[in-house]
Amino acid sequence: MFKKRKPENLLTMKPYLNEHFYLKKVDDADHLIIKRTSWIEKIGIKWFHQSPEHRYRLDDLGSFVLQRCNGQLSVLDIEADLRRHFGEKAEPALNRLVKFLQILDNNYVISLKQTGAD
Repeated sequence: MFKKRKPENLLTMKPYLNEHFYLKKVDDADHLIIKRTSWIEKIGIKWFHQSPEHRYRLDDLGSFVLQRCNGQLSVLDIEADLRRHFGEKAEPALNRLVKFLQILDNNYVISLKQTGAD
């Protein structure tokens, strides 16, 4: 009746940003931009002059990781780049990276695809 799912290895998966999210440099800082696209948000934008997008300022590590979430690099590749670029500042790199990606995935900012699923 129900198909049993195989356990997936997060380290071999390739993260990518979902369609309503993108990175933008604003005032010398990288921001994660979220477009407001629902009908209720469009009403708020038009009638209450709200911003058409949400902006979240990223620190250096978050910006570095999200720039590499393009569907081409696996989590292990991103972790190696993170260690190479930031060194001791990124430690514990793997734990921080996995937690950050889990938060982004839970909030639908990124999706993760299997290595063989291109």
